[in-house]
Amino acid sequence: ATSSLDRFLMVWKLKTQCRAYKFVGHVEAVTSVQFSPDGQLLASASQDRTVRLWIPCIHGESSVLKGHTASICSVSFSHDGHFLVSASNDKSIKIWSVRRQRLLFSLFQHTHWVRCAKFSPDGRLVASCSEDKSVKIWDTRNKTCIDSFLDYGGFANFVDFNPSGTCIASAGSNHTVKLWDIRMNKLLQHYKVHRAGVNCVSFHPSGNYLITASTDGTLKILDLLEGRLIYTLHGHKGPVLSVAFSKGGEKFASGGADAQVLLWKTNFDSFDYKEVLKHHIRRTHIDDPPHLLDIYPRSPHLHGEKLQSVEVNPTFDVTNTQTLDPPVIEISSSSSFNTPDDVSSGDLQYPPSSVLATSSKRKSENESESAVHNVDKQTGISPSLGNALEHIVEQLDVLTLTISILEQRLTLTEDKLKECLENQQKMLHQGRQEE
Repeated sequence: ATSSLDRFLMVWKLKTQCRAYKFVGHVEAVTSVQFSPDGQLLASASQDRTVRLWIPCIHGESSVLKGHTASICSVSFSHDGHFLVSASNDKSIKIWSVRRQRLLFSLFQHTHWVRCAKFSPDGRLVASCSEDKSVKIWDTRNKTCIDSFLDYGGFANFVDFNPSGTCIASAGSNHTVKLWDIRMNKLLQHYKVHRAGVNCVSFHPSGNYLITASTDGTLKILDLLEGRLIYTLHGHKGPVLSVAFSKGGEKFASGGADAQVLLWKTNFDSFDYKEVLKHHIRRTHIDDPPHLLDIYPRSPHLHGEKLQSVEVNPTFDVTNTQTLDPPVIEISSSSSFNTPDDVSSGDLQYPPSSVLATSSKRKSENESESAVHNVDKQTGISPSLGNALEHIVEQLDVLTLTISILEQRLTLTEDKLKECLENQQKMLHQGRQEE
């Protein structure tokens, strides 16, 4: 799902034949969108000061959550899908009940616009960042701020927890990415690998890698265990505004100011890229002791671009598989959906599961599946042929990436050989002078 300044949010069907569903309801720019963990709900935030909860079906049923008094910058589900957290330019953070579709409580301490707020994996903490140059950690049970990290160099645009909930990463307007240990209240790692502000970060589900999106037009993948940049990705023609790994980590998507959404495939599983990079570096460098995430440094370490990363430019390295003109189905917002009322009192007590176990939902899903089936018939491409083409494209992606790595290795070997020949010529020249 994607959000845009055009006031719409889009849900994309990517398999076989690309198709887009446009959900219409917000009256101003949509600033944030996220699926619930079970994929049954979609939350969106907008500059129209509202949060909307959608059932992603052909009817476009949605509920409007009102409470903020200024533009909302982000919205995010808790990991159990029971709660929402929203961050706004009214300097507040609000926690909402998904089942009851109402505001539970607000958090106030930021003194400027709040750019982002995220739940910890266990749902007990909330991390937020603001243009007041602080990153705050909140206890949702006591509704109080328990920690605050200040960055005098600039404010954070985005913040998120790592999968284990022990660290947070912040994306800075001062071109930096920082990792903080919330147990020891200290800075763990500090990366300055971008040439402009960093707008978004996303942890790989393993917690070992972090991808960053920047106004400099690039995406960068960081190896957190070894504390270094490993990939630089080009593709957007302008600032990259957002990036997110898929649930399993095998893909990630990026969105940019160029109105493009790019879907990328990771190679963490198909290639032992650490070994490849290790061999590259040994040709030209002596390995430094690694900065391991689980060995906490006594003082912050600044990790610069001292080691060259692998650069990937889809214009040359990756087969373009995008659909130029995907069919778009427009879905207007209908009346709000109903949820059960038999909920026990208490702000953050975990309620029973299944918000959407209603007959109207099942009916909507069936009608949606029927509509999708009809569109598949109109394309004239058999499923077997579509699957075969998709498999061929995947194999081409693997081959192009392999060629890119081989080219990198060849370049490094040539550079080393050239250096050896120059040294040999110097030695011969010195020997002749001594004679």
